[in-house]
Amino acid sequence: MSGALLDPTVAVDAHAGERLASEPVIWLGTVAPDGRPHTVPVWFAFDDPIVTIFSRPDTAKIGHLRANGAVSIALDTAGQGADVVTGGGDAVLSELARVEDALDAFGRKYAPMLGDQPLDAWLMTFSQPIVVTLDRLVAWRSTANGLEYRSLPSRE
Repeated sequence: MSGALLDPTVAVDAHAGERLASEPVIWLGTVAPDGRPHTVPVWFAFDDPIVTIFSRPDTAKIGHLRANGAVSIALDTAGQGADVVTGGGDAVLSELARVEDALDAFGRKYAPMLGDQPLDAWLMTFSQPIVVTLDRLVAWRSTANGLEYRSLPSRE
């Protein structure tokens, strides 16, 4: 596993990390065979720099990932467009047995949304794990002191 991208001692990084841990939906962008982007909202678990997603195995995004693992991610903007987290990296299709820690975190995060449905029943439909290793994150937000901006890794 690669090292973390976010530095929790930096305010904008800590804020981005909190959003990545708590937001219910992230937008996943894949590349179709004709080169066109394909973006879909997905549930996810975040463990810097890893994003784990569970999908139905018969979706377009899975077909795209079989041919090209390049992906983008983006959270919905908050703060009327002044609170942004985007990124990119490479995705691989995995197996449930290889993502047990992420599955536990995912189950805790989405238990309120699943209601009475057990996670095991939900996984019968969304059985294909996708593991994204982020190699880039960009975050910015407006504060009373001005714009906080980070592009990671730093290009110093």
